[in-house]
Amino acid sequence: MAEIPGLPARRAALHMLDAVLRRGETLEQAEGAALRSVRAAPDRALAVAIASEALRWLVDFDALIDSATNKRLPDDAKPRAVLRLMLAQWLRLGTPPHAVIATALPLLGVGPRRLAHGVFSTLAKQNAALPEVPTLPEAARTRWGEAAARIAAGLADPPPLDLALRDPGEATSLAVQLGGESLASGHVRLPRGTPVEQLPGFAGGGWWVQDLAASLPARLLGGGEGRHVLDLCAAPGGKTLQLAAAGWQVTALDVSKRRLDLLKDNLKRTGLKAGVVRADALTWEPKHRFDAILLDAPCTATGTARRHPDVLHRIGPRQIAEMAELQTALLARAAEWLKPGGVLVYASCSLEREEGEEQLGKVDLEPLPIRAEELPADISPAPEGWVRTDPGMLAEAGGLDGFFIARFRA
Repeated sequence: MAEIPGLPARRAALHMLDAVLRRGETLEQAEGAALRSVRAAPDRALAVAIASEALRWLVDFDALIDSATNKRLPDDAKPRAVLRLMLAQWLRLGTPPHAVIATALPLLGVGPRRLAHGVFSTLAKQNAALPEVPTLPEAARTRWGEAAARIAAGLADPPPLDLALRDPGEATSLAVQLGGESLASGHVRLPRGTPVEQLPGFAGGGWWVQDLAASLPARLLGGGEGRHVLDLCAAPGGKTLQLAAAGWQVTALDVSKRRLDLLKDNLKRTGLKAGVVRADALTWEPKHRFDAILLDAPCTATGTARRHPDVLHRIGPRQIAEMAELQTALLARAAEWLKPGGVLVYASCSLEREEGEEQLGKVDLEPLPIRAEELPADISPAPEGWVRTDPGMLAEAGGLDGFFIARFRA
């Protein structure tokens, strides 16, 4: 018997959801195995979209499911997982209820199928709706405190597409050509869903994809004028490209071969130059000191929840403590490699204080405050001179990833 059209994509979405919630994998890690049997690119994209929206609105989907059951389903029950995917398709992706039922219920056995059908039909008859803003998991709400409501508002939708340009002077013309807007020098923002490879300038290497917030750390080093900079934990390379385009002689170091291969591909496509080193920053020893170092440290990446909603459910105290310890060690190493008067920019794409503000007292360097005029409009430094962005900032323009950035001088 031929398989129901669309069923493989839904099965893949179910596998991804299980990998994230039960095994703690990232959504990106889960995609490889889950999508192995899904051939068509649109079906693969659909599977990822279903799983992503299920994770983005998980708390609210669970509340709807619980409102339509007499006895609460266990968190790890398969009917609950399938219902999450059904609601994601109906309430977030606009799939008609009859199509949702036809492509999702075959994922369950006879008994659970009846249960899921009944719950979904009840909610459909009630014209169930989601709140305007997704409800954050309780642990995240507690950690993010007063900023939690603003952050949640910034997570309602996947982010737009940000481009960083090799030649900042082309930003205005490219924005007009592509129907986007420029929020900073060398930046263009486009509506989400734009096929990257089909955009003008991609093949010629005129730009690369990089969230506006992710572009801030390299901007704070200014022009290189031939000086030497170390991009520590560099892959997949957006900041390396920025630094090279700004006239720095770049040494790009990372431990991941796969991610360094992406960096090399981006260097080749853009025609920019950098020395690429594969090594563990905790054991590597440079041959010379540097005028500047950019440490975009490995972190929990909770600031990327707009595009990676799995972090809302995978990250807890253990992961935060592990990353904070690693960041402290990397900062200590980087501080040793600066020339006298050299500048270090530390950044993490995390919303956690342990990976941001609490790292400041562990750096044996002089703070070099970030000034408002160095930042795009509507992004301001704290009085202490560091910067924190979050997904709720620049909301009308499509938001930002969450970053912590601080600058020091040797």
